[in-house]
Amino acid sequence: MGVLEDITRFLETRVEEFIRNNPQLELQLLDDQLQQQEAEIIKLIAEYTKQEKLYQEQILAIAEEVKRWHERAKKAEQAGMKDLHQGAREREASLLRQGNQVWAQMQLVQKRLKQTQELQAQVKQRRQEVQQKIAQTQSSFSWDHFSRRHTGEQFDELEAKFRQWETEEELRQLKRKMGR
Repeated sequence: MGVLEDITRFLETRVEEFIRNNPQLELQLLDDQLQQQEAEIIKLIAEYTKQEKLYQEQILAIAEEVKRWHERAKKAEQAGMKDLHQGAREREASLLRQGNQVWAQMQLVQKRLKQTQELQAQVKQRRQEVQQKIAQTQSSFSWDHFSRRHTGEQFDELEAKFRQWETEEELRQLKRKMGR
């Protein structure tokens, strides 16, 4: 197993070096990760929305039952049926407690839904920033390629190093914004 682990570590190191030396690939990987996160968030939003709807339906059903038992308690009281009146009041109170519990669960889901929607907006914004950076990197590459081909000038290695460094700096800043 040691040889396999060494080979795996060696390959991972080489891939990481290759990505570091090609910032546009690192940006593309970051964009892919953000796209996957956004897809997961969309699924989570759908699940929370579904749960919220179910809780709302439950609350409405419980409210109808509370109303029904309230009316029964009132009728039993008017008819002088103390046992039925007391039983109906207890059932009504039990349903109210149940309704309060479901209400609290629904509020928790609504809070999570709101937080998830805010997270989605943040991921979407970060993804737009990364895509913008990808576009800048690609246009920069295209301009370098054009200028070297059509002006006959040699490629300025110092310029290339600065561009790579600046791109890497911007990547680090984007990663910090994302909380990585």
